[in-house]
Amino acid sequence: MRVALPDGSYLIVGPPQEPSSDRPPGNPEGWIVTRQHPEDHALFEVIYDSTPSTDPCAPDRPETRNGGSATHVIEAIDHRLTQLGLLPVSRSSTEGPLVSTASQPHAQESPDFSHSADRTPAYDYGDALLALTDRLNGTESHADAAAMLHQILDPTDGLLERLGEFFEAAGEKAKEAEHDDGFDLSYDLADAAAEIRNLAEVLHVAEDRMRALHTPPPAPPRSAAPPRTSPLPLPVLPLAQPRHRR
Repeated sequence: MRVALPDGSYLIVGPPQEPSSDRPPGNPEGWIVTRQHPEDHALFEVIYDSTPSTDPCAPDRPETRNGGSATHVIEAIDHRLTQLGLLPVSRSSTEGPLVSTASQPHAQESPDFSHSADRTPAYDYGDALLALTDRLNGTESHADAAAMLHQILDPTDGLLERLGEFFEAAGEKAKEAEHDDGFDLSYDLADAAAEIRNLAEVLHVAEDRMRALHTPPPAPPRSAAPPRTSPLPLPVLPLAQPRHRR
């Protein structure tokens, strides 16, 4: 499936083509989403890839665990296009296959953190940050890297701000115990929130600095050669007067 974007680029969304799979249509083992441009061939970005790696020595991407889930594909596309400012206007299902979920309220699925002795705990939020880190490692554009830094450092909705709010909420929860150790813990968590916000303030220009790296620095001005001057004329010495003999 090919989806045109406002900047002239387009998405290619589909299951893996090679090697061929025996799975029935509509039930792929994974999805691949790439962004390309018909004229700018240097623009090639893998937005999502949940297909298992064919190289036994290479680790699978984090989204491989999502398999053929269409929900995760749409969320990944929405997230990336929102970063780029290219999210198309929402359309009904009768007008096109791509419908943005960014502006449509939907019930959030609570991650299942329960586990038994034979089941490892889920780390949905850590995995989400790991996926962002993998995407940062794979990008070749400093502008894209700056967009990912924005997700972390935005002073209103960035991850560090949300993390500060989380530790503050945890501190308030500790106070509810009305126990001495609960109050001590709340102070430690409040300090952690302050340190995180301080880190965000220290790095507030990192996004702009990263974005500026994609343009080569201006060449230093060439020093002007000193003007050529003609040699100074030799001084004229007075002629010696003849001496008269007495």
